[in-house]
Amino acid sequence: MQQLLHNLKYQHQAKALLFLGSQLGKQLQTKDFHNQLDLIIPVPLHHSRHQERGYNQSELLAQGISQTLEIPVNNDALIRHTHTTTQTAKTRQQRWENVANAFCLPPTLHPTIQDKRILLVDDLVTTGATLTASAQHLLAASVHSLSLATLAIAFQE
Repeated sequence: MQQLLHNLKYQHQAKALLFLGSQLGKQLQTKDFHNQLDLIIPVPLHHSRHQERGYNQSELLAQGISQTLEIPVNNDALIRHTHTTTQTAKTRQQRWENVANAFCLPPTLHPTIQDKRILLVDDLVTTGATLTASAQHLLAASVHSLSLATLAIAFQE
C-alpha cells in the first residue's frame, strides 16, 4: 500500500487516482452519505509543488468522487499559501508545526461555503496534521458540517 500511494503521488497516475476516487465515491453511496454533502474540497498543494508534480493527487481523487456522486468540487476554496517541506521524514510534532499556518481561505469565498456540507479530501492521513490545518479554516467560515475522506490511514507505532 505504501508503494502504491507513493506511485500515485509522484508518478502521475491521474487515471488511477480518478478511478480510486470514483470507488471511494461508490463507498460513500452505499452508506447514503452522499445525500449529506453539498461540496467537495481537496486539500491543496502549494503552487510550486503543483508545478513540480504536474497535478494534485487530492484534487484528482475529489474529481473521481465528484463524478460518482455528482457533487461539485471547489479547487479554489482553500489555498496553500506557504510552501512547506515534505512531511515524509518528519516526526509527529514536526508535521503539525510544518503545516500549522500553511493554509488560508480567501474571505471572498466565505459566503460560497457558509452553511454548506463539505467533504474535505486528502490522499493519506498519517498524523492528521494536514487535514486539521485545512479543516480549521473551513470551520471558521461557518460551514454546516465537515466530513473527511481519504484513501488510507497510516498507522504509526
